[in-house]
Amino acid sequence: MLTHGQIWTAIDRLAAAHGLSASGLAKRAGLDSTAFNRSKRVTADGHTRWPSTESIAKILAATGAGVEDFMALLGVPGGTHGGFAEEAPPPPRARAIPHIGLAQAGKGGFFDDAGFPVGGGWDEILFPEVEDEHAYALEISGDSMRPVYRPGDIVVVSPAASLRKGDRVIVKTREGEVLAKELVRRTTRAVDLRSLNPEYEDRSLSAAEVLWIARIIWASQ
Repeated sequence: MLTHGQIWTAIDRLAAAHGLSASGLAKRAGLDSTAFNRSKRVTADGHTRWPSTESIAKILAATGAGVEDFMALLGVPGGTHGGFAEEAPPPPRARAIPHIGLAQAGKGGFFDDAGFPVGGGWDEILFPEVEDEHAYALEISGDSMRPVYRPGDIVVVSPAASLRKGDRVIVKTREGEVLAKELVRRTTRAVDLRSLNPEYEDRSLSAAEVLWIARIIWASQ
């Protein structure tokens, strides 16, 4: 008997196999980008929800996978075409990384002072292996990052990655503000940032105002 968890895990595995987050897979299939969010996997009264057969059909069509491939990701025998082996484990070099919404990132309890994810309030998504064991994912909300990032996009952030001029970064200030910007200049005294959305002002912060900066290494676009 199949379980809810097996179906949702197979969706996550299919997304990871194609280098996508669950939100990215939903968008590729023409679904709402939040269709496979953790919050959509349970009902209002706390019961686990099944994904619709229509949504599964759409993600299979969007990725070129067959029903047998999807069954293999469930751990159920049923075929090998499309590049998935029978009784397939999660795709190689994919692991769960912490995931929260960008709006949550400014709240306390999610990061330490070095910008590493901490605490138990994170969800998780499967993502192809990255070298930084502290990498995490943020889900974009609002329009301040348009047209580069849109609501529902997922960005993967690496606190350990080196920073260079022109990098897209996540910056957290000591006041708790979290910004997604382009790094223009960083010195011992100041950090200059360019807004991704031209309707928003660029920012120049003193070094003392900045708690941490981390580079965006991947985005679901």
